[in-house]
Amino acid sequence: MGIDDSTYVHGIHVVHDGPREAPPLVLVHGSGASGSSWGPVVPALARRHHVIRVDLPGHGQSPPAASYDVPGQAAVPAAALDELAPRSVTVAGHSSGGYIATALAERRPDLVAALALISSGPSPDALLPQPAFLRALIAPPLGPLMWHVRSDAMLRRGVTAVCSRPVTVPDDLVDDVRHISYRTFRTVLRRNTEYIAERSVPARLGALDGPALVIFGTADPRWDPDAALLYDAAPDTRVGPASGPRSASPRSTPPGWSGSTTPPISWRPAAPPPRWRP
Repeated sequence: MGIDDSTYVHGIHVVHDGPREAPPLVLVHGSGASGSSWGPVVPALARRHHVIRVDLPGHGQSPPAASYDVPGQAAVPAAALDELAPRSVTVAGHSSGGYIATALAERRPDLVAALALISSGPSPDALLPQPAFLRALIAPPLGPLMWHVRSDAMLRRGVTAVCSRPVTVPDDLVDDVRHISYRTFRTVLRRNTEYIAERSVPARLGALDGPALVIFGTADPRWDPDAALLYDAAPDTRVGPASGPRSASPRSTPPGWSGSTTPPISWRPAAPPPRWRP
């Protein structure tokens, strides 16, 4: 299986990268993004993994869903993975994709061997004040009006609003971001907040049997970096704050370094934490 072999499985868009016989690594994007947001680090990861990127329901090239609660969103890639029939997988989630990854592990401990959460806030009170442009774009009364007239420049500004340094947003990601509707995006954000308000992510990880890697940037513009310390209470969880300013978008990561947004390239099954069996 070579680079960028895409298909639809159980109703969602799935892209395979790397050899099928390699250890499977599932990449889950954040709200409003798509599997293409992982593009900069996929070539490096695909050298040692069978990388499986999914577009969550209503995102990218996947059709909308009837419900966007986090466990329901996790059920869709779980069904897709059952159809693909890989052995146990490592799941990495960026931002709110970390909630989907966690819910997938809660739902299917037989399938998920290990987790990596990148810039995934532990609870609602760790959220920092958001940029004014982003607040205007996603909240009424201006949000619905701006959503209908979004230009490529506006979409790029929306993506870079949560980045701590200048980044280039490619056309394929802009196209994927354009596909999500305002109602879907707002609903996804509400359901994500409900999930971490009901029970914090560290508490959820503590109830799981498998290991987890948590990565935070010290200048994450969306989440209080000190909140990463809350994950220390979860057993079998390794916390790795990235030093220096990092972005909340995987697209900002340069080749060879994945910062706060994607698993470090050096992170691989050759050096797992205890009981990690991907």
